[in-house]
Amino acid sequence: MINVNTILELQLKKVTDWHLSIQMSEDALPWKFVEENTYWNFMLWHEEDIARIKDIDPLRIVEAKRNIDKYNQQRNNSMEKIDEWVLNFIQTNNIPAGTKLHSETPGMMIDRLSIMTLKKYHMQEEVDRIDASAEHLASCAARVKVLTEQIGDLSNALQQVLNDIEHSVLSFKVYRQLKMYNDPSLNPQLYSRNQTTVNE
Repeated sequence: MINVNTILELQLKKVTDWHLSIQMSEDALPWKFVEENTYWNFMLWHEEDIARIKDIDPLRIVEAKRNIDKYNQQRNNSMEKIDEWVLNFIQTNNIPAGTKLHSETPGMMIDRLSIMTLKKYHMQEEVDRIDASAEHLASCAARVKVLTEQIGDLSNALQQVLNDIEHSVLSFKVYRQLKMYNDPSLNPQLYSRNQTTVNE
C-alpha cells in the first residue's frame, strides 16, 4: 500500500533540502500528500520559532500567529488527504473493512513522523555546533539517539497498522479536525466583530 521506508526517506530529504531551497517535487499520490504534510510542518516549525523571539517587532509576531493558524489548517488538510487516499485504495482494491477500529489514522502517524524528523534534524544541528559546551553537545546527542529510537518505533507501528488495514484486521475513519478558529462563522471573536461592524 505505502512503503514506510520511502516515507521516512522523503521526509528526511525534504527537511534537509528545504533548509537550502524550498522546492516541491512530488506529483504521484500519495507522495504528493506526504510531501505537502512535511512542508506545512516545516513552515510551522520555523514560524513558531519566530513567534517565540522576545525582541521582535510586535507586528511580526501577529503575522507569525496568523501564519501558524493558516499553516496548521493546511497541515490538518494534508493529513486528511493521506487518509482519504488510503481509504480509496482499500475501496478500489475491494479490501473488506477490518473489525477493529483504530483511533489514530495513518495520516496522523505520518504527521507525527514528519514532526519527529524535523525535531531530530534541529537537534542534530545542536550536536554539530562548535560554540556550545561539551555538556550541551552530549545532552543533545543523547536526545538525537532517543528521537532515532522513537522514529523507529513509530515507523514500525505505522507499517503494522498499514498491514493490518490491508489484511482487513483494522479499519479507521477520516477524523475531520473541524477547526473553528479560521472560520468567520464559527469563531465568536470574528463573527461578533463582523456583526458590530454591520450594526455600525
